[in-house]
Amino acid sequence: MAILKARNEIPGVQLRFVCIICATLLSCSAAGQRKDFRIRTITAGIQLESLEDTVTVTNAIAFLESAKKEFTSRGYEVQTLRISTQHIFEFLGTTSHRGAIPYLKKIDQIATRNGIVVSVGAILPPNKYNAEIASWAASVIEETDNISFSILISSQQNGIHAASIKAAAEITKAIAERSARGEGNFRFTASANCPAGIPFFPAAFHYGVKSFAIGLESPNLLKTVFSHSDMSNARENLTMAMENALTPVEQIAQTISATWGWQYDGIDTSPAPGLDASIGEAIESLTRQPFGSPSTLSACALITGVLKNLKVKTCGYSGLMLPIIEDKTLARRAGENQFTLQELLLYSAVSGTGLDVVPLPGDTSLDLLERIYYDVASLSIKYNNKAISARLFLLPGKKAGDVVSFDNPYLTEATVMQAE
Repeated sequence: MAILKARNEIPGVQLRFVCIICATLLSCSAAGQRKDFRIRTITAGIQLESLEDTVTVTNAIAFLESAKKEFTSRGYEVQTLRISTQHIFEFLGTTSHRGAIPYLKKIDQIATRNGIVVSVGAILPPNKYNAEIASWAASVIEETDNISFSILISSQQNGIHAASIKAAAEITKAIAERSARGEGNFRFTASANCPAGIPFFPAAFHYGVKSFAIGLESPNLLKTVFSHSDMSNARENLTMAMENALTPVEQIAQTISATWGWQYDGIDTSPAPGLDASIGEAIESLTRQPFGSPSTLSACALITGVLKNLKVKTCGYSGLMLPIIEDKTLARRAGENQFTLQELLLYSAVSGTGLDVVPLPGDTSLDLLERIYYDVASLSIKYNNKAISARLFLLPGKKAGDVVSFDNPYLTEATVMQAE
């Protein structure tokens, strides 16, 4: 195996770690064997000819089902299949936003029947405001089950989009007020400098030829590595483990690309967490401290430094995700007041994908929402136009300190955080 080296080239502690990684990889080599990570999503990117173009959607579904079959036959668990389109404002044509809802419902029905989720990109052009868009967005959430969308609040070309930020705040508020427990905001985000080809939702959108990308759920892999590492060797150990885990994934994706003629865009190496795969727990395995304590920032920077420099083709965020109500450890530490909203933004400066599913009081004002979005947009511009986003969960009738639970099976019980 390539990662084995001559014994006299490796110090004792590192040699023991290499042996652990080798044993893990060997034990997972057979099809059907448990692996320390999952494929969170295979996301197909398509260009729709019009709102009526369901043929392109159904062709993408056929491709995704075949791609999933290829991965599962090799022993990988594939959690979701997704489709992203170009920004919806680009294929509305002469149809109004309101007139587009029946077409979106038809796409949603096809997607739902096939266990697919769909992102239709940004609903307004950059830095454009529409007084009716918040009500429209809430209606889409009410009338569909699997349609996600976004607003573009900053871009490399034009900086911060003030009009878009105003729209994003109003959309967040409207969706919270018109969806049970505010859960509709799970399908909306404010995107700052996010490129095409992100496989994760709701920021995903597509440009160009038909293509696909892979997204991961890999916190348990990080936890395994960090349980045998410290800050002096964690970078090298994590790099070795992830490259050995992801190279076979890339090889399968390249085979799929050659067979089906779909362009392979790469792997978004972001370790998206799940309820049994906590990135907070993984970070604590490295720092040996509660998430939010001193050393958390260093751990976040270390992880993202690895994720962005792996010897596989990467795409999307390829950064650290810290979604509070999707991660039991992060939710618990937030309830213990181990970190604040502003500290989450600080961690994003060196690592992450922004503010993700952050539980906030239902009466958070539009003014405060806009100020939060301005901070996110400013961060994206300041730090080399990095791709980040903000998915804020306003919880109607709840105030800071209240404990909330959700019907969504992917969300954990959490404590509402202070918005400022």
